[in-house]
This record gives sequence, structure tokens and C-alpha cells, in this order.
Amino acid sequence: MIAGGLCGEYLQEPQVTVAMLQINSRTYFIQGAVRRPGLYQIEGQPSLLKLITVAGGLNENYGSTAFIIREINSGSGEPVTGARDENATLNGPTEGRAVTLASQSTTTGINKTVPDSDGSEQKAKYELLKVNINGLLRGNFDQNLTIEPGDIIHIPPTDVFFVTGEVNAPGALALKEGTTLRQAISLAQGTTFNAAGDRGIIFREDPATGKRSEIKVEIAAIMSGKKQDIPILANDIIIVPNSRLKSVGSTLLRAFGVNSARVPMRLGY
Repeated sequence: MIAGGLCGEYLQEPQVTVAMLQINSRTYFIQGAVRRPGLYQIEGQPSLLKLITVAGGLNENYGSTAFIIREINSGSGEPVTGARDENATLNGPTEGRAVTLASQSTTTGINKTVPDSDGSEQKAKYELLKVNINGLLRGNFDQNLTIEPGDIIHIPPTDVFFVTGEVNAPGALALKEGTTLRQAISLAQGTTFNAAGDRGIIFREDPATGKRSEIKVEIAAIMSGKKQDIPILANDIIIVPNSRLKSVGSTLLRAFGVNSARVPMRLGY
């Protein structure tokens, strides 16, 4: 087409050479807890770890799971099915149920309705892949999946839980994989002198219904190893209540000095 356009009064048989300087069709999207989220155009097919590096690396508050949203191409328009085996790559179709890969990443089929060129509805099909970021960073390179053009990678920030009441450092804390109540209290720098260690409460929200349940826990017994530790979930609220008896005793100690603890006193309520 270029040579034909150049043919004219001065050029009889022009010789045209076209050199490709940049490939712009291979686009990759990464968002979430990375330093430079956005759209990247990279030649070839990068791995997840390489794309994270190109995006400036992970933020300090990155979560433990990366989600890869990938469109499933089906020329016939029919649903594509078939689970992968242990040696399969991520280029083939998957069925709509969750499939566990050898690398412990998972994939789930997703359907989305989009308008066709003639105005009719056509279902675009997607698969959702999950990768354990912590495992990848610890050297489990089976998690380092190959990213395909058009993939959307989302790395959400880490979940949090809350510790409040009679602890030395109350507030929101990052939830790491496998965090327990004992670790949560330790991260909050332990309980105060006024804590009622036998009357702790965990408020836990059901993600399906949004309702909160109340779990009573004996924090002192768990911290001493007398009772089994409890795993902490995202958005848990751990409350360490105040002991009235300890509060009165603490007030007296501050008012009269430590030696007053040796003087027998009768407290009325």
C-alpha cells in the first residue's frame, strides 16, 4: 500500500521496507498494592514476578494473594471446558468450577455479558487465577505463572484486624497468613494490668450475610498455653475488657505507692 501510494510522476518502482520499532498489541494491566500500577506494553510474555518488578515492586501492605483475570477465547461462542493436568500451562481453557493446580494456584470460570456488534448479547468468558505471593517470594517458583496479553493482575492490600481495650498498643494490625489470637495480643504489645484476661471477646463478621457474631475467649488462658489458640480472620475485632477490681487496685497503688499493697484494706462496692 505504501509503495502504491509512492508510485507517481517521479517514482516508477519504489522499494519500501517497513521495520517494526515497537509492539503495542501486548498489553498487561497490574493494579493494587504495587508501587506503579497501570498498563504496561511488554514484548513477549513476562512472568508474574517480572511484571511485578516492572511495576516497581510490591508495596509494604501487599496481600498474600494475587488475582489474575484472563479472558477465555472461544471462536464458536460455546463454553470452553476441561481441567488442566499437573503439567499444563495457563494457555488453555478451564471449566467453570474451581481447579487446584500443582502449584497450588487456583482458577475459576467467570461469565460476563457484553453487547455484540449487532446489539445482541454475547457472553465473554473469564477465568480467575489465584497465586500465593508469599510462596512465590519464598522461592516457590511454581507460583510464577506466565502472564498473557490482556491479563489483569490485581494484588489487593493485606487484610486487617483490630485489637482494642486493655492492650498496650490498640489499633488496626495487618493480618498475615496464619495469625492467631496469641500473636494478635503480642502484636498489640500485650495486655495492661487492668485487663480482664478471662473475659475477652472477638466480634467476627460473616462475609456472606454481613452479620457479626460474638466469640467469648479466655485470653489469659490462651496466652499461658492452657487453652487452644484461635485463628484470626480478616476484620475481626478483638476486645480486651477492663477489670473493675484491678482498676481500683491500680488506682490505690498509684495514689499511695507500692508499699500500700502490703497494708490490708477493705474495699466496698
